[in-house]
Amino acid sequence: MTAKRGRPRTFDRQVALRRAMEVFWRRGYQGASMTDLTAAMGIGSPSLYAAFGSKEALFREAVDLYNLTEGAGPRAALDGGDTARAAIEAMLRHHAYAYVDPANPSGCLVVLAGAGTVPESDAVGQFLSACRERDIAELRRRISRGVDEGDLPASIVPDSLARFVGAVVQGMAVQARDGAAAEDLLGIVDCAMAAWDGLTRQV
Repeated sequence: MTAKRGRPRTFDRQVALRRAMEVFWRRGYQGASMTDLTAAMGIGSPSLYAAFGSKEALFREAVDLYNLTEGAGPRAALDGGDTARAAIEAMLRHHAYAYVDPANPSGCLVVLAGAGTVPESDAVGQFLSACRERDIAELRRRISRGVDEGDLPASIVPDSLARFVGAVVQGMAVQARDGAAAEDLLGIVDCAMAAWDGLTRQV
């Protein structure tokens, strides 16, 4: 009588993906080794490749999960404000706290994970650049809505203002990774909103 073969080991794919996301968030794409990933995910390399295909494919799924979960708060802030100013300020203040939340790696995965990649020639760099451009597009959409609804002057150039806000968000992420505290980031928000008021003043 032959022995029965054991069932293949199974794992929770979503839990493993969340753990991989945290590794990429903390170490970046280039800095996250396969050893780091498999240790955090609790699986071997064969299981990782079978479930996700490659390190790059795993990273892309991790970014999608990040945008779905960590991006929900900023999206809600942008959509919930009565005015463009209120929406942008709420989004920035959300980031000021989220970027230093001790429950997560500091900063923003989409801003920070591309260190060492070259967007012009690297697929991962191009992917992250496209993600950041989509974030700018969301800011531009909200600013354009403010113009349409009359709480911003028609003279505003939505793309320029959106890129200014995007630069603030990205700078906050970098400073959070460098050790800035929530009150430091909130000070940046105050300065950004003072600049917003000057840039959007009716003339």
